[in-house]
Amino acid sequence: MLSSRARFWVLISLVMISGFSQGMLLPLLAIILEQSGVSSAVNGLHATGLYIGVLVASPFMEKPLQKLGYKPIILGGGLLVITSLALFPVWQALWFWFVLRLLIGIGDHMLHFGTQTWITSTAPAHRRGRDIAFYGLFFSLGFSLGPLMSRLLEVHQSLPFIVSAALSLIVWSGMLFVRNEWVQTDEDVQTVSTSSFRRFVQTWKIAWVALLAPFAYGILESTLHGIFPIYGLRIGHDVALLSIIIPCFSAASLLTQIPLGILSDKLGRKNLLMIVLSVGILNFMLASQMEASVVWLFVSFSIAGMFVGSLYSLGISYMSDLLPKALLPAGNIMCGIAFSIGSMLGPYFGGLFIDWFPQASLFYVLIFLLSIVLVSISFKKSAERRLET
Repeated sequence: MLSSRARFWVLISLVMISGFSQGMLLPLLAIILEQSGVSSAVNGLHATGLYIGVLVASPFMEKPLQKLGYKPIILGGGLLVITSLALFPVWQALWFWFVLRLLIGIGDHMLHFGTQTWITSTAPAHRRGRDIAFYGLFFSLGFSLGPLMSRLLEVHQSLPFIVSAALSLIVWSGMLFVRNEWVQTDEDVQTVSTSSFRRFVQTWKIAWVALLAPFAYGILESTLHGIFPIYGLRIGHDVALLSIIIPCFSAASLLTQIPLGILSDKLGRKNLLMIVLSVGILNFMLASQMEASVVWLFVSFSIAGMFVGSLYSLGISYMSDLLPKALLPAGNIMCGIAFSIGSMLGPYFGGLFIDWFPQASLFYVLIFLLSIVLVSISFKKSAERRLET
């Protein structure tokens, strides 16, 4: 069996392939459905299937993890993703593809919940930000490569799904060599409720502000990958160009995930979150005025990735700081729920926005989102200062 550090690399490799499949599906299916004449609102609603799957699975994840351990949950989730990807070429029907998206959402959530809880539970406090940054880094790496599969549509529509399923199977097989472990607890276990619902309530009361980051990242990521391709086509950019621009968001985050993770260990998670949110707002303000420029779109997506591209991993790190180990499974579930709710809202309301306000920039949606999160974190910070004094 593999050592604990080798296990860590297997886990984040699984996260990478999960990001790859998600990064591929959002723009790929958006383009296929748009070219098939499906409206942008329906297109955006269809994209929520993956995140509905996450929400459906979330209440049932904690008990099996405690009983079976990490490995069976991760293996089961990976197998569900692989099977669903392989079934996309079998039948092109709107409802069938929605069901497959839902199943991939369930499988991906099993993967993420298992790997994320395993990493956050075993990472020492002094390098928690760095280890979780690697988690975010590998997810972003996969997500940045995924949209490139849209170019395989020129060869055959089934090819992206087949390639993704094959790659997922190869990486998934590495988990067979990892020894199973179970959830650890700590001295705070006596203060934690035995009811799942009450644990979620406890988690929300303690760490609600940390959950805003994965929520915002879900909206941001799904809008840029699931709706911006439609918006980009409507303002005159072609598919080949969009398939290169969109990955810049995830690709640029690769450069800063680790430095930001290390910096968060030194500056504090909240302080760094306020900095990256402020830069993201300014960046999208400029993008809304220069979206017709191909060069600026490359620059804007890259700057966004370098800063707000780390919102998810920073949120997880912050959540892990706030919660006792006994609540980490619930905390990781709620991070997934927050991310999924955001990811569901992003494509749908993004699609409605470009239908209702065809002359307005899609970037206004992202500016509003990041501003709300920044203000919320600022108020939380101010309240804590008043309590300290």
